[in-house]
Amino acid sequence: MTFEETYLNDNILDALYDMHFEEMTPIQEKCIPEILDERDLIGIAQTGTGKTAAYLLPILSMLDDGGYPKDAVNCIVMAPTRELAQQIDQAMQGFGYYLDGISSVAVYGGNDGSRFDVETKGLKMGADVIIATPGRLLSHIRMGHLDLSQLSFFVLDEADRMLDMGFSDDILSIAKLLPKNHQTIMFSATMPQKIQQLARTLLTDPVEVKIAVSKPAEKIQQSAYVCYEPQKLGIIRSLFKAGELERVIIFSGKKDKVKDITRELKRMNINCAAMHSDLSQAERDDVMYRFKAGQVNVLVATDIVARGIDIDDILCVINYDVPRDAEDYVHRIGRTARAQRDGVAITFVSDMDMRYFGDIERFLERDIHKNPLPEGLGEGPEYRASAPRKSSRGRGGRRRSGKSPKAQNKQNGQDSQQKKRHHHGGKKKKNTTSQQ
Repeated sequence: MTFEETYLNDNILDALYDMHFEEMTPIQEKCIPEILDERDLIGIAQTGTGKTAAYLLPILSMLDDGGYPKDAVNCIVMAPTRELAQQIDQAMQGFGYYLDGISSVAVYGGNDGSRFDVETKGLKMGADVIIATPGRLLSHIRMGHLDLSQLSFFVLDEADRMLDMGFSDDILSIAKLLPKNHQTIMFSATMPQKIQQLARTLLTDPVEVKIAVSKPAEKIQQSAYVCYEPQKLGIIRSLFKAGELERVIIFSGKKDKVKDITRELKRMNINCAAMHSDLSQAERDDVMYRFKAGQVNVLVATDIVARGIDIDDILCVINYDVPRDAEDYVHRIGRTARAQRDGVAITFVSDMDMRYFGDIERFLERDIHKNPLPEGLGEGPEYRASAPRKSSRGRGGRRRSGKSPKAQNKQNGQDSQQKKRHHHGGKKKKNTTSQQ
């Protein structure tokens, strides 16, 4: 389905044409009509499915059509990290290129005072769209820098990550300040019980759209070491002695392990850096800058960088421990084999993690090759995958057609002011899909 088959307005279509976006991804095809129909929506989709465009495009189209208060905050997009907020802001600039009357401001922590002053000025001028991390937005709210009483759209992107990072109370505090008739849109990569509870609290009769998690790219060479916990550092030493590994991310679910691994690599004179929640925002920015620039070869990180970070030249991902969810495994190893490159994914499976790794293999519908342990480390445990656990399935979203209620009312009352949609028939079509 193409974007021109929806009732996105001409200015949005012009921007999409300039960006060579025509064919919609499945999440966009299912979400855009529902959002234009002013339905609350919860979308279950992983990074890379095009979910940013799935909510930004219809919201910007409706704002550009008019009927919303001027000099007021009309939309808030919440994101768990500064990095994701910046990426959404970049997408906003592209999609909104021809929207002269729509303003936006990105609000996130970890900046100096001058940045905070810029944010404050933008908020007081009544930016139409605010892209924000929860803590920073609450700071501005408490200082009286913005009024949310006329808000029309409230978007939660990567809601599961926000809850994992402890933002539940912040989100609920912000939600209490919103008018009753606003539209709420929530996206999450997973649907645990806590997300279901949040959805019940914030959304009214929502449409649920679920896009199945795609399997890892075939170009990723996956393997595992079945080992005891104390053997893991020995495997790390062996891997890095065996060859000059570069552009590597090592994931661990615990920051203490991240620190241990980093210390071990530095003893081996490996050019590495750690990324975890004990670092300040400025320190995190510096680490990511140096890694992206190639000044650091190995990044040792918690799942803070498993989603939403675009680094195209990662050659190897090492899971120091097994993710507790198969979708998290896909997110982690999806950092490699990007931009037509090959990649390697290695997972350390301890005796305590076999059940979770078995879940991953069942999800992937394949057995992942088990490597022999390096010499000198002794025997590892025998691999035994547990029986599969039951999982719940959400119902798929239903796509609608026709004009949205607000757009239809506008057409009935203001026909003389409506622009006629022009066609792009004379322009050369490009079979490109929006992945923002």
